[in-house]
Amino acid sequence: MKRLMMILAAGLLGLSLPIFAADYPAPQEADWVARDFRFHTGEVAAELRIHYTTVGKPGGEPVLVLHGTAGSGTGMLTPAFAGELFGPGQPLDASRYFIILPDAIGAGKSAKPSDGQRAKFPRYNYDDMVQAQMRLVTEGLGLKRLRLVIGNSMGGMHTWLWAVKYPEMADIWVPMACQPTEMAGRNWLLRRMLTESIRQDPDWLGGNYTVQPRSVRFSNLFYGLGTIGGNQALYKAAPTRAAADKLFDDRLAAPFTADANDFLYQWESSRDYNPTPGLERIRGSVLAINSADDERNPPELGIMERELPRVKNARLLLIPASAETRGHGTTAFARFYQQALHDILKAAPRLAP
Repeated sequence: MKRLMMILAAGLLGLSLPIFAADYPAPQEADWVARDFRFHTGEVAAELRIHYTTVGKPGGEPVLVLHGTAGSGTGMLTPAFAGELFGPGQPLDASRYFIILPDAIGAGKSAKPSDGQRAKFPRYNYDDMVQAQMRLVTEGLGLKRLRLVIGNSMGGMHTWLWAVKYPEMADIWVPMACQPTEMAGRNWLLRRMLTESIRQDPDWLGGNYTVQPRSVRFSNLFYGLGTIGGNQALYKAAPTRAAADKLFDDRLAAPFTADANDFLYQWESSRDYNPTPGLERIRGSVLAINSADDERNPPELGIMERELPRVKNARLLLIPASAETRGHGTTAFARFYQQALHDILKAAPRLAP
């Protein structure tokens, strides 16, 4: 296990770092159109809109930041993530780096079923989403290489796919809150429950509904409570039945505007994700970041210990569980790995094309 470094205590070092809203340049949003985009199904979109956000000047070292399921590029611009990474002196200081945050196919302001095609929209998968990101980077932005690709949850899985499909495209890969193996176990079982609850809702009407199926809101809440939040943090927030009831009622009453078809496509797109066969092809340096209380990617399965040794220069940062972590949501808080990211950016060599 020479090539695999299990870092436990380091996961807490970020807790001592100052927390503040970083003063980074104003984000810029734009659209780019991929022409004649061929999906893995063989369907071709004459024009596929990819929305993206950038921070910093185009002349900076390019960095790609990938969001999670149902998220968006702008959704990564939080004090807990961008505020810890993009400011002066921080690991991805936007005065030095050109930070690119695309909206994945089916999410944000990129092309998606709710634009008009509904259930006739191509049934995209993660490979299609990564291909669109690659075309944006190379054709849309004219970049030949990236210093870093970092992604969270779905974005982490996309990072693994980038690393095996385009190993020459980046020096550093940082997949977070994910594993480099196919969907299985509780992770996939609960995703099936989520999507089947929509498909079996009488109001869904094969995607041709006139009102949003009521199951979407309940399914989303059920899945969220079951697969994100962290046991200790949830118990701290709801230590009594009354507190738990209030937490549930508040979340159920929170604004929820997701479109059922978009929601269904987003969660089903992970169905054939599996970078495992290509792990030996990865070049560059890999820093995989997971949390010990991740409900979707429990470390006790031993998957990372089994698979990471196949990657030449890879290590794992496993953030210890605590009342301050948030289970699968922990990696949304960059304070837990800010120093580790700084270190790998400083140490990782720039690979020849």
